[in-house]
This record gives sequence, C-alpha cells and structure tokens, in this order.
Amino acid sequence: MSLGIGIPIFVFVVTMMVIFWRPGGINEAWPASIGAIIILVTGAVSQGDIADILSKISGASITIMATIVMAVILESFGFFHWAAARLAVLSKGSGYRLYWYIQLLCFLMTLLFNNDGSILITTPILILLLKNLRLKPHQMIPYLLSGALIATASSAPIGVSNIVNLIALEIVHMTLYMHTAMMFVPATLGLIFMSSFMFFVLKKKLPKELPGAAYDIEEMFFSKHFHPLKGKISVETKKKRTQFMIKLLLFVFIMRCLLFVASYFAIPIAFVAVLGSVVLLVWRWYALGTNPIDIIKKTPWHILIFAFSMYVIIYGLHNAGFTALLVDMLNPIVNQGLLAASFIMGGLVSVLSNLFNNHPALMVGTIALTEMGLDPITLKTIYLANIIGSDMGSLLLPIGTLASLIWMHILRQYHIKVTWKDYMSVSFIVIPLTTVFTLFLLFYWVQLIFG
Repeated sequence: MSLGIGIPIFVFVVTMMVIFWRPGGINEAWPASIGAIIILVTGAVSQGDIADILSKISGASITIMATIVMAVILESFGFFHWAAARLAVLSKGSGYRLYWYIQLLCFLMTLLFNNDGSILITTPILILLLKNLRLKPHQMIPYLLSGALIATASSAPIGVSNIVNLIALEIVHMTLYMHTAMMFVPATLGLIFMSSFMFFVLKKKLPKELPGAAYDIEEMFFSKHFHPLKGKISVETKKKRTQFMIKLLLFVFIMRCLLFVASYFAIPIAFVAVLGSVVLLVWRWYALGTNPIDIIKKTPWHILIFAFSMYVIIYGLHNAGFTALLVDMLNPIVNQGLLAASFIMGGLVSVLSNLFNNHPALMVGTIALTEMGLDPITLKTIYLANIIGSDMGSLLLPIGTLASLIWMHILRQYHIKVTWKDYMSVSFIVIPLTTVFTLFLLFYWVQLIFG
C-alpha cells in the first residue's frame, strides 16, 4: 500500500473505530471532524474539492435540518404525546395490535420527517408509552427494536428521508421525483415483508394482552406545560386537540408532497423545506407564543458537521485512488447484467455499511458508480440497489447506520439494556431476506415500468 492511500485509509479506520466506541459518550461529529481536519492538513483534499463537497451536501443538509426543525416544532405542540396516547387507545389492550400500530407510526414518521429525526423523536415517546403500559424491560425490547429497524429502513422509499440518500442523489444527478418513481413501490413492499417477518420472529416475545395504562400520557403533557391546548379533561377538549393535530399533520404532509412537485419542476427542494419550517415556526409563535430562538438549541446541528466531515474523509480516499481500485474491481461485475450487478452491488454496500457505517459505504459506492461510464437507467438502478443495501442491508449490526447508533445511545440514557445478542437475534434472520426480496422487487419493477 502506498503512503498516499495509506494515510486516508488510516484516518478513516481510526475515525470509524472512535465513532463506534464513543468514549465518554462523545458526539459522533467530534471524531468525524477531527478526521476531516487531518485529511485537510495532509493535503489529501484541495480547496476546489471543498467547494465541490459543499455544492453536493448543502442542499441535502438544509433540507434535512429544515425537516428536523419541523419535527421539533411538532414535539412542542405535544403531537408525539398525543400520538402515543392514540396508540394506547387504538391497541385496545392487544399486544399484537400495538406492534402493528408502532410499525405504522415509525414508518410514517420517517416518511414525513427523516430516519434520524424519527429515531430521535419516536424512541423516547415509545419508551414513555411502554413504561406507561407497565411492561417489563424484556417485553419492551421487541417493540423498541422492531420500531427502530422499520424507522431506519423506511428511509429507502423516498430519498428525502435520509441525508446520505439526498447527498448521493446529487452525485448521480438524479431527481427526488425519479428516485421515488423507481423506488417507492419495491421498497414499500419490502418494508411490509420486513414488518410481517419480524412479527412472526417476535410473536412469542410480544404480550398477547396489555396491562392497563398507569396514567393518560396526553393529559400528562398538557397539564405539565402551560399550553393553549390545555383544558378541562373532557371529550370536547380531546376532540378539539385531535382536530388541531390532524391539521398539523396535514400541513406536514402537504409540504412533503410539495418537495416532489418542486423536484419535478427543477425547483430546489431545500427552498420548499425551509419555507415549510418557517411557516410552522410562525404558526407555533402565534399559537403558543413561543419564541423561535429555542429551536436553535433543540436542533441537532452536529448532523451537518458529521455529514460534511465524513464526505471530506471519503474524498480523501477518492483522491488517493481508492475509488479507482473499486472501479477496476467492480467493472467486471457490473458487466454481468443488471440483475447480477444489482445484487452484488447491493450486497457489497450492505457488507461495507455493517463494517464502516452506511454514510461512507454509500458515498464510496456511489462515487465509484459514476466513474464506470454506465448508461442512465443502469446507473440509476444499480444506485438504487446501493440504497437498499445502505438503508436496509446496513441494519444487520447496530453500528450500520447513524440512526441505529443514535437509537442505542438513547436507550442507554433511559437505562434500557439492549445487547448485541438481542439485536442480532432479530436482524440476522430478518435483514438478509428482506434485502434480497427488495432487490428482486426493484429489478422487476424497473424492468416492468422503465424497461
């Protein structure tokens, strides 16, 4: 190995080890940013590269942060406590029914926001719900684990639900609209398969009947906070609150749809995302009298630093010749035909994601694809196979995605112990079959609609 490629590889490996280890519970942005600084100091990435990186990640980062801001605003409205209370009511005392409602909630939260935001918001609410239902720790784990897996995997159907997907879209010059047209149906069917398979794997561990709730989660939130939606506990108060929450949800859904409209008409989606979060901020200011400044403190800005820093490190690998080595290795594979290429590339990104996290795995895989001289439909199909590997196949181990790392960290904060054995007893059965099934669906869907 030459010294030129040795330094970026060393920096990359050490950075990933520290991110996985997280000594003292440090934020993942710290090791990533230190690694990026070393890459910049050694000259592995030029000023021109920095400009290129910023052009590729700026739109994606702004879109994701605007989406997370919307999620934080909904939390201050009490939306997630309200949603948790609805889950408790809708489950009607059935542990099995609760499983499916949690799956639906986590799927919708990722589609409406993004996978990291979904994990950050829904995990504490699910813990609150499950503790309120007086479930024992071993009974809580199947719900929390299956919810986290589906929330993370649900970033596959639409590119806007994952920052690394959005960045990769920029690299392959693919619109959000086209990504959804090619990916939504096969990925959603794959998620239904995944949820169903997980249910049969976890069924014996799920309680058939739920104990009664210890208290009303919804009323606890509105009684604790000075809130315009607070009122005497009555059917009328809850009805008005539900109507308000539905209006909020409808607004978020409309803004989500407008992202795809903007993509179709080549309007920057970041503009629409920011517009939506600003309108929601003003709405909250008017309704609650809450100054928007608090959003600055609550928004996880470190995600921007993490994404930029990881891209700098990957660019260092690229400039040192790592991507060229990958292209030489992968060209014969890609030329075997679209089905074989999709499976091998999707599988490769799955393996790399579980070894090194899906952010660098997808970036490296995508950059390599763009240098193979592929025709547009082949490039896009194999790229989407990479997305399946990055968003679904990466879930084999809890270190495969940033969202799963965040999830493990939240559980530790709440003193809920989920071991790697607990995690892998589900993931090793469910994830490989789900990934293969979804890759098959992608290939046949593309052949049917775009072939």
